[in-house]
Amino acid sequence: MPTLATPPTFRASIMAVDDNPANLKLLEDMLLQYGYEVRSFPLGRLALAGVEQEPPDLILLDINMPEMNGYEVCEQLKANPRASGIPVIFLSALNALEDKVRGFQSGGVDYIPKPFQFEEVRARVETHLALRRAQQAEHDLLEKTLSGAVGTLWELVQLSSPKLAARSVAVRNIVSKMTTGLQLEDPWQYELAATLCLLGCIALPEEVFERAYCGMTLTPEEEQMFRAHPEGAAGLLSKIPRLEMVAEMIRGQQTEKHPSPGAQMLRLAMELDRKIYRGFAFRSVLAELKLSGRFDRAMLKSLDSYAPVEDDLETRRLPIDSLRVGMVLESDVFTEDGNLLIFKAGTVLTETWIQRLINFAKSRGVAEPLDVRLPKTSDATC
Repeated sequence: MPTLATPPTFRASIMAVDDNPANLKLLEDMLLQYGYEVRSFPLGRLALAGVEQEPPDLILLDINMPEMNGYEVCEQLKANPRASGIPVIFLSALNALEDKVRGFQSGGVDYIPKPFQFEEVRARVETHLALRRAQQAEHDLLEKTLSGAVGTLWELVQLSSPKLAARSVAVRNIVSKMTTGLQLEDPWQYELAATLCLLGCIALPEEVFERAYCGMTLTPEEEQMFRAHPEGAAGLLSKIPRLEMVAEMIRGQQTEKHPSPGAQMLRLAMELDRKIYRGFAFRSVLAELKLSGRFDRAMLKSLDSYAPVEDDLETRRLPIDSLRVGMVLESDVFTEDGNLLIFKAGTVLTETWIQRLINFAKSRGVAEPLDVRLPKTSDATC
């Protein structure tokens, strides 16, 4: 067996699956000498269980095996969200074109004929591990970009209207409970839609939003403004990659006829929160909606154990240098001369907003100390 010339830049985990003990031992010894972590399995069902326990970076998979052949194993892997991205390289003495085609159709990324050559196995393994790392790096970059874009939008909501941000959090909490109860795939999409479902309301005067959300009488112009907010939010989000489905949920949140499941969840959560905001008890509102027949029964049932979050905060007066992320401004914050409003009451402090206060204190002066709300268990200094 050739010696290890250049160890891999990271210790990748490789799963080898073959019912032939000699082949399995040969593969294991070779990969270990090349510096990889190796887990070996003689049967497909054992390999599938091993993937569930700890997904590897790559799988070398024999085709002709008892109980379950390699094609079937690969198809099950690709149907599993936890394992679908793992590259699978087939190892087989079946060299006919139709065998190779079937391997690719079942989800394999490469095909190595038996008897295999050590250097060929190594070269193909390293190639597909490099591709896997590149794909993961691109995925991570996209996630960070997406997270940054959403974070910026959320800070915009908080800055424009703390009351709007508070209602968005309440709607998200209700939707999060539904996604858990319904065991939905990709719950992040529904929860993100709930977080940003009121984004379009930043274009409304705050008093119009509050009267509309409370169900108070509006002028025709105000009613038109409020009903336009889902389209405004969807227009912003549809320009961000991977948020197209989130945008469509938000766009359909006021649709009464045949809304998508995501849009119906938003509509249900918002109707619940609007009544809670007006002072109605959650249990009575939920019972009323169950009797109305306007919402999906499974969605309503998923909320049976839900309880609105209690605001367990205490108020303190703190100087700017004692502020911490997560504290909530109890009252409006002005410059020292009282001529400029810096933040509205209800703003949740972030690192950016604390830095803004520090900068204003240096340039214009800020009326201190500030009234803030914080968890009663907080160890912030007074």
